[in-house]
Amino acid sequence: ISMFFVLLFLPLVENKLVFVVVTLIATYVPDIDSRYSTLGRKKINRILQIFTKHRGMTHSFTFLITITFFLTLFLPVVAFGFFLGYGLHLLEDSFTIEGIRPFYPHKSRSRGSIRTGGRLEIIVFVIFVILNLALLSVKIL
Repeated sequence: ISMFFVLLFLPLVENKLVFVVVTLIATYVPDIDSRYSTLGRKKINRILQIFTKHRGMTHSFTFLITITFFLTLFLPVVAFGFFLGYGLHLLEDSFTIEGIRPFYPHKSRSRGSIRTGGRLEIIVFVIFVILNLALLSVKIL
């Protein structure tokens, strides 16, 4: 899903390489609170995992907006890509059974009916692969 939006917004950004790299990396950042995730397996991130549980603070728009605010002030070249990648991850997770807590620390949860790794998630993935290929073919031709 993230790649689709990267391709969609690519013509609008100045530093395309930074945008692509930051957006794709940012899609992994919300899962830093899980020791089973790509970023969460790094020992340095274990400190964060002591203070938060998976799909807690890092899976909130509160956290996203706070980090994006500071990036806009101090590293503006990465702010939009970070916001897009991170935000898409949150949006995608909000459709899963586990859901997210969008306004952490508020306890309310936003959730859907998609099972992580389930058939519907795979169907959505395939649809977006097809959309990505279609978008690429339009941009190349």
